[in-house]
Amino acid sequence: MPACGQPTQPSRATWQHGCVTAATHSTLFPQVPDSADAVLDGLDPEQREVATALHGPVCVLAGAGTGKTRAITHRIAYGVRAGILHPSSVLAVTFTNRAAGEMRGRLRQLGAGGVQARTFHSAALRQLQYFWPKAIGGSMPRLVDRKIQLVADAAAACRIRLDRGELRDVTAEIEWSKVTQTVPADYAPAAAKAGRESPRDPAEIVQLYAAYEDVKRERSVIDFEDVLLLTVAVLQDRHDIAEQIRTQYQHFVVDEYQDVSPLQQRLLELWLGERDSLCVVGDASQTIYSFTGATPDHLLDFRARHPGATVVKLVRDYRSTPQVVHLANGLLAQARGRAADHRLELVSQRAPGPEPVYAEYTDEPAEAEGAARRIRELVDAGVPASEIAILFRTNAQSETYEQALADAAVPYQLRGAERFFDRPEVRKAGIALRGAARFGGNDSLLDDVVDLPSQVRAVLSGEGWTTQPPAGSGAVRERWESLAALVNLAQDFAAAKPGATLADLVAELDERANAQHAPTVQGVTLASLHSAKGLEWDVVFLVGVAEGMMPITYAKTDEQVEEERRLLYVGVTRAREHLHVSWALSRSPGGRPNRRPSRFLDGLRPGSTGTTGRATAGGVGGIERGIPGTRGSAPKRAQRVPARCRVCGRTLTDPGEMKLMRCDDCPSDMNEGLYERLREWRADQARSSGQPAFCVFTDRTLMAIAESAPDDERELARIPGVGMRKLTRYGADVLAICAGQSLAESTDQD
Repeated sequence: MPACGQPTQPSRATWQHGCVTAATHSTLFPQVPDSADAVLDGLDPEQREVATALHGPVCVLAGAGTGKTRAITHRIAYGVRAGILHPSSVLAVTFTNRAAGEMRGRLRQLGAGGVQARTFHSAALRQLQYFWPKAIGGSMPRLVDRKIQLVADAAAACRIRLDRGELRDVTAEIEWSKVTQTVPADYAPAAAKAGRESPRDPAEIVQLYAAYEDVKRERSVIDFEDVLLLTVAVLQDRHDIAEQIRTQYQHFVVDEYQDVSPLQQRLLELWLGERDSLCVVGDASQTIYSFTGATPDHLLDFRARHPGATVVKLVRDYRSTPQVVHLANGLLAQARGRAADHRLELVSQRAPGPEPVYAEYTDEPAEAEGAARRIRELVDAGVPASEIAILFRTNAQSETYEQALADAAVPYQLRGAERFFDRPEVRKAGIALRGAARFGGNDSLLDDVVDLPSQVRAVLSGEGWTTQPPAGSGAVRERWESLAALVNLAQDFAAAKPGATLADLVAELDERANAQHAPTVQGVTLASLHSAKGLEWDVVFLVGVAEGMMPITYAKTDEQVEEERRLLYVGVTRAREHLHVSWALSRSPGGRPNRRPSRFLDGLRPGSTGTTGRATAGGVGGIERGIPGTRGSAPKRAQRVPARCRVCGRTLTDPGEMKLMRCDDCPSDMNEGLYERLREWRADQARSSGQPAFCVFTDRTLMAIAESAPDDERELARIPGVGMRKLTRYGADVLAICAGQSLAESTDQD
């Protein structure tokens, strides 16, 4: 048994490839861990370090498939279950509703419900709605979902004709300007500095942008970027509101930090204030949204801004086979630029699998037919359609593959469609199941069924579910797929929780709907590479990997080409086991075969030659811990040492004991006189600042200071409860008291 409740170190078998699932995936309905220590079970050493690094700034550099979501959700859950973090004081932010929903679902499964997991926009909108009457007054303007019609009206007011494509491009320029905090008058120089190619003359963009803002004001509406801009303005102008939010949220976690825009970074800084309880997670090699204003600079500069930060690198890839990982590493080995200099070289933890398959076709329809034919074979061999994806560079490529899959009688779903629990058929099914749970005794449909899956099948048969899917594709097939997902969910739920009732399932569906934790819909996924970010499948078909499409024709600069390479890297790392890469020599049958495979495959696909990759920079996993109190100096590497009682030597895990650096039942050597002087000083500080005494320092922290009597800032900073902000604000006073000086003497010496 470990001493003082110290969690046991995981055995290698729990996180190496003998038990891959434990490191990255959870079962559908796992048992809630029975203790804080149990939350750490199954984490590898680096993931475990993330989960237990609960104080100060933390930066997690996480390669694709390395279990980053697992690490940060277990970090939050461990902190909550150990009593170190209060659920309502944690704000976890990410970039999509799907990712936020997944995070809420995982936290609920770990027994850490009540934690706020939201997108930047959702969190900001919630705060803006709440504080609008106090900060601005009156009713908040209506939020518009789509701005393209407003841009069209602005163009009409300026007497500028825009076709459909130009409307979309101008809208994108306005969005980029706002997230980079660029006002209309500054657009032209800002766009030139960023190397952007304006879809119209920059002077026209300036005119359209200004007119767009005028249209919004006239109609009393705001857009999604305004939500962030207005929230930033309120927090900058109203310090009382900023402090109210900072009192509510004490700890922040930011996922996909490489995608943060300057505007989102500014909002995060205002949420934080002077505190440093921040954990960021990202991978510069997965930066694929720079055209929207996202930049990896905030991730890459994190250590410079926070010299005392703990940096953890996750490179153990639990998702993909060594063959897939080898191709992914090969792509990045040829990369150039700042993101490439900080790339992580993945190390697969899985057993060997098949080599990636490369295929060349005469034209695009033949490529689509070839993919559909192979997918039909896989489905017939027992591979679930939901574990197969076709990924392409542009949405316009989708139609050819939709037709090919329909011709092969393969079900499919388009990525980016309506959210699962918002679908009309899912809502109706939920109402029917809820009614059956309440009044099932009077429902003749349930007379002859006893187990939960049979009850669900019986109820949903009245909503259109059948044992066999309808022929073809389209809306009817999509509705059936939604209902089939609920049937499959009921089967998994009953298997995981024997004895569960229909009411239990309805409660589970309600919780999943609140968390947007959707079940799996059966069908091959069709998705663009951008929308596939964050997802994974057993089998991935990367199609259209030819010059002109990958990299895309309009990628002109070195930076744009490198982003295209990263986009392909994201596509490759979506595959767990089977990867098919293909391209067509011409667009249509009979066309000139003037296309060639993507330059990114040179030297990687069989029979090709290419440049040799550079030696890996930063491709080793591990932990770098900063030194508290350092400012601007390069942090040194240090091994993490477990907290031990300075009296008996036992390992400490209780937060209160860790503050004192001794077990509660071990004898104290506290200087009582020093403790009383610190208490008197704390009371004076609390009175002068108008805050409770514990906000200055808790009793435990004062006891720890009185027991250790630190001589300098480094010793004081080592005491848990003395963060950078308090060290800066109170450090000189505390050290003077510990030295036996009066504060007046300390001031004179300074």
